[in-house]
Amino acid sequence: MRILITGAAGFLGSHLCDRLIRDGHQVVGMDNFITGRPANLAHLAGNENFSFIRHDVSNFIFVSGEIDAVLHFASPASPNEKSPYGYVNLPIQTMKAGALGTHNSLGVAYAQKARFLLASTSEIYGDPLEHPQKETYWGHVDPIGERSVYDEAKRFAEALTMAYHRFHGVDTRIARIFNTFGPRMQIDDGRVVPNFLRQALCREPLTIYGDGSQTRSFCYVDDLIEGLYRLLMSDEHQPVNIGNPVETTILEFANLINRLTNNPSENILIPAARSESDPQRRRPDIQRAKDILAWEPKVDLESGLALTIPYFKQELKAG
Repeated sequence: MRILITGAAGFLGSHLCDRLIRDGHQVVGMDNFITGRPANLAHLAGNENFSFIRHDVSNFIFVSGEIDAVLHFASPASPNEKSPYGYVNLPIQTMKAGALGTHNSLGVAYAQKARFLLASTSEIYGDPLEHPQKETYWGHVDPIGERSVYDEAKRFAEALTMAYHRFHGVDTRIARIFNTFGPRMQIDDGRVVPNFLRQALCREPLTIYGDGSQTRSFCYVDDLIEGLYRLLMSDEHQPVNIGNPVETTILEFANLINRLTNNPSENILIPAARSESDPQRRRPDIQRAKDILAWEPKVDLESGLALTIPYFKQELKAG
């Protein structure tokens, strides 16, 4: 297939490019580099199965030639207000990527009669009242809080995707992506994995907001890409959770990173939570992915971190 990937220079987008090209597909990458990095695609320069268009997806999208699939991954994704890549500091761009970008990407799929995959998020569940979160859960979301620019953009994107499926017959798929980590993450994007790894490798105390009892579930990037690939090749139109169901507290996660990096520093607990709407528990129910895609993660957290730490060491040395 010839596949358009928006947000191709991002963490997940660039890994998707690699996977699809490896499997013999042609990839057209698209990014405006607001949060994506040219370095993530540098290794594909000169590859006959890869081409690139620098473009803002909130504007009309034109791609010459036939397109068989569109994967919409363009959006800021970090919730950290101190990060230059965080959606709190890019609120309008985030909502445009989720609304206009989804509309324009769906327009390409509709015009080309191509299949479409939306990169949605576990954040559509908000601070969940159901645990673990199933795809049938409607969510507990603050529509006007700081995080709403991302949460509501993705919720709108899902609604628009299903509208194009029902009204126009577009062959759509929706992936609800949970916390993912691995090489090519922005080292200063403010999320917990880059934050902890950067602090640990610099022999600094790890900063934990609250008492560390809040939980997350971390999926290694190779596992996630496999799940996305299987979803793209499936006939499933309803949302599917893609993530790792193994839940860990932030304090346990910090202690694991300190051990793997031999960081002697103590953790620092900051009493005030970073955000009132910061989800306290996050864990996917992946039964639908198991049943429909025959997929579940294979890489455990410690093994995934062992594969990720060398990348962060290299980034710190280069920076």
